[in-house]
Amino acid sequence: MFVQRGIYDTFVARFVEKVKEIQPGDPLDAGTKMGALISDAHVNKVDSYVQLAKSEGGIILCGGARPSSAGLPPHCHTGFFYMPTVIAGLPHTCRTSCEEIFGPVVTVHAFDSEEEVVGMANHVDYGLAASVWSLNCHRTTRVAKALRSGLVWVNCWLLRDLRSAFGGVKQSGVGREGGRYSLEFFTEVKTITYKHEE
Repeated sequence: MFVQRGIYDTFVARFVEKVKEIQPGDPLDAGTKMGALISDAHVNKVDSYVQLAKSEGGIILCGGARPSSAGLPPHCHTGFFYMPTVIAGLPHTCRTSCEEIFGPVVTVHAFDSEEEVVGMANHVDYGLAASVWSLNCHRTTRVAKALRSGLVWVNCWLLRDLRSAFGGVKQSGVGREGGRYSLEFFTEVKTITYKHEE
């Protein structure tokens, strides 16, 4: 996550407050905002990234561990839960920012200019989705066009029309699905060649 330096401290403080309100819980409970990860091995992978961030000098602003079982119903005590985690104090080139963790972990970085943040965002090897947030619609359009990402949401997140293309760039997938793109993505082409004898 990249935050303009002028609002960085205020934004991060408010963001951490909101993240602390997210408590992992029973995924079958309609009030749960965050369920479990897929396996114990994956929880360990997520935690290994958090430990790596700590070893590199990262500051864990919240989370960074499995939740205590006290806040979970008894049938979830052995679940694969991990607290939502916010990390600061690392360069944008750190592994927790550049690799796909697939867990509730975000690393926050300050930036000074539009050009700088586009370069920072485009530095990673992946490019499935991004979001841009600003009240300046000209800026959001410029930045959205400059980002090397298959999907860019502006002032929103995860809004999707299934008729539109879905897919990433760089190391984030091959091809597109959705709408007319699904015809190619989910269709296998077969070539049969005949040689007719005279």
